[in-house]
Amino acid sequence: MKVRPLADRVLVLPAPAEEKVGGIIIPDTAKEKPQRGKVVAVGQGTKDEAMLLKEGDEVLYGKYSGTELENDGEKYLMMRQSDVLAVVE
Repeated sequence: MKVRPLADRVLVLPAPAEEKVGGIIIPDTAKEKPQRGKVVAVGQGTKDEAMLLKEGDEVLYGKYSGTELENDGEKYLMMRQSDVLAVVE
């Protein structure tokens, strides 16, 4: 299945959550959701707002932003461009 976002939406592959902090292994239930990821697909924008993001951008987003999707065993987030806080350079 190939996913193509519509309008001002972007598809983000979240970065993996940290497994270890200071030598302590964190169980799955205690891991924080990542707030960083890589844009894998973008929509074409709207007539009022052009798309500022492009495929391959590394972005920061809010903790509870987006809708979770699963495709071929990978977990993705679908969110609006306005939910992205910053592009990491």
